[in-house]
Amino acid sequence: MKFLITGANGFVGKQLCAELLRHGQSVRAAVRTANSPVENIEVTAVGSMDGHTDWTHALHSVDVVMHLAARVHVMKDAAADPLAEFRKVNLHGTANLAQQAARAGVKRLVYVSSVKVNGESTLSPPSTRPLVLSAVEGSGQAKPSPRGGGEQAIFTEADIPSPHDPYAVSKLEAEQALHRVAQETGLEVVVIRPPLVYGPGVKGNFAQMLAVVALGIPLPLASVRNQRSLLYVGNLVDALIVCATHLSAAGQTYLVSDGADISTPDLLRRLAVAMEVPPRLFPCQPSLLRLAGKLSGKSEQIERLLGSLQVDSDKIRRDLNWQPPYSLQQGLQATADWYRNTRP
Repeated sequence: MKFLITGANGFVGKQLCAELLRHGQSVRAAVRTANSPVENIEVTAVGSMDGHTDWTHALHSVDVVMHLAARVHVMKDAAADPLAEFRKVNLHGTANLAQQAARAGVKRLVYVSSVKVNGESTLSPPSTRPLVLSAVEGSGQAKPSPRGGGEQAIFTEADIPSPHDPYAVSKLEAEQALHRVAQETGLEVVVIRPPLVYGPGVKGNFAQMLAVVALGIPLPLASVRNQRSLLYVGNLVDALIVCATHLSAAGQTYLVSDGADISTPDLLRRLAVAMEVPPRLFPCQPSLLRLAGKLSGKSEQIERLLGSLQVDSDKIRRDLNWQPPYSLQQGLQATADWYRNTRP
């Protein structure tokens, strides 16, 4: 089969390309500019992705498109109209690619969406579940937030979507656009909504966490009792390949995880052990940490450490007989080893 990978030079894309080659597949990498090579793979430069991108050459003789490219979520977006910028790439760029793929005779498109389409959080254990207050628009009063710690214990594919920011809205709209193209053209569409993805080469918050643990910086997180689903990049890549090739995947949406949820302090302890450094955690009430986050303007970052987000991945396991090839422990050890071997 001939695969086209968008976002091929990214964190997930590089490992997906390498794994497809190991499977003996033919791979073409779509990148923005010609000076963005992907090792040992045919590369096609397509420029910026939007509703006008010409995918003609990239799609020639392709059987399956693996669509990873996106405008990603950032903590502080400097764009004047963030939703318009996210839609330009994530919605219009994706719809345009799907329409051209269908005309080019592509059989299937696998789209990497986000668990943020489901929402921001699920229920925390009762002992730590907060009552979050949000301002009533147009008044100085407060009311209980609709997600005081989450309305449900775990996310599933059957949930009514609840995107909370422009990035998540654009991802949901892209999913909806893909299903419309599928209905109109017969293109097979598969959607995957991953939670936090980690592994060798990871950036962002997880990389910062690795750095803090390696430096032995004490953290006030010993009292946190949340639960979070994670996804090792090797497991995501394996799930993507199964979704690209399994007959039963067509038209489906899947939540995927390692299958072993973990609290923030347990995650930090495991990373410390994997890096052979002592874990340095001390207790502090989560309510005080949330207050500190609010006062410092870092509520979102703090909530990522304190809140729960769990996904149910039973559907992909049941429908496609998929099992993650790597355990959570194996994924964390591989990530820690990479960090120790590559840090300055």
